[in-house]
Amino acid sequence: MEKELPKIDLPEEWIIGTGITKGILNLYTNFPCRLKSEIFVLCTGGTVEASVNLNRITVRPNDFVTIMPGSILQIHNVTGELEIYFGGFSSKYIEQANLNRLTLSSLYSTLGRPLISLKAEGASLLKDYLIFLIRLYEFFGEESRKLMTPYLYNDIHAGILAMYQNRYSSVGTMSKSEQLCKVFTQLVMQNYMLTRNVAWYAEKLEITHAHLCTAVKQVTGNTCVEIISRMVIMDAKSQLKSTNRSVQEISDSLNFANMSFFGKYFKRYTGMSPLEYRNNG
Repeated sequence: MEKELPKIDLPEEWIIGTGITKGILNLYTNFPCRLKSEIFVLCTGGTVEASVNLNRITVRPNDFVTIMPGSILQIHNVTGELEIYFGGFSSKYIEQANLNRLTLSSLYSTLGRPLISLKAEGASLLKDYLIFLIRLYEFFGEESRKLMTPYLYNDIHAGILAMYQNRYSSVGTMSKSEQLCKVFTQLVMQNYMLTRNVAWYAEKLEITHAHLCTAVKQVTGNTCVEIISRMVIMDAKSQLKSTNRSVQEISDSLNFANMSFFGKYFKRYTGMSPLEYRNNG
């Protein structure tokens, strides 16, 4: 049995469209889920409050959101007349894609800041581009769309990188503390299932435990332990609600010494046992 957070993927190598409704988003308000695919979204109407990993975001008209593979997503609230253009690439394609330096730079630029607010003119141009892609998707068959995937993947990531570079070059570069916090958060996303030891992360970053804790607290307002535990608890909650795995199996997947320790850890942060959360949470 795969001991990972349940994941949502796309049925084709790439998909583009407008069919995201309040009803669909409301399916993800009860518990978090992990995306196996990469998703990008342009909002042109309505408001969506959500969490992407450790980031609480509010998506409004003219906002563009990039959600990387492996990200944990939870919807909190949807208001107004929702209008969303979305696209994405499946894990099957991403796993075998030839990631060049430009693509990697694009992926890295969105870490810790999934949302970018565009000016009205820029959002309008992006909307026109997505409408064009929707027409291409509807015109070509699946085999032809597969042939287009590598070119589309590179073009979209070049555009994402350009948007982020243009947006953030105008507001100055990140401080050293912000850069450190970003890399720490990335490490936590990759390794929280293996270790919850802050000293381990400090050693990986080649800094002292005190330096890491001070920088993270200064930038985020949260402690390192809080950030790590948030990822662990989000994963545990999703497994408890989305799968039939036993508490023991979930405990093992998150690398707890035993089920008793996992139960105490979960209750410390949620106020209830894993089984209580599964049945009544």
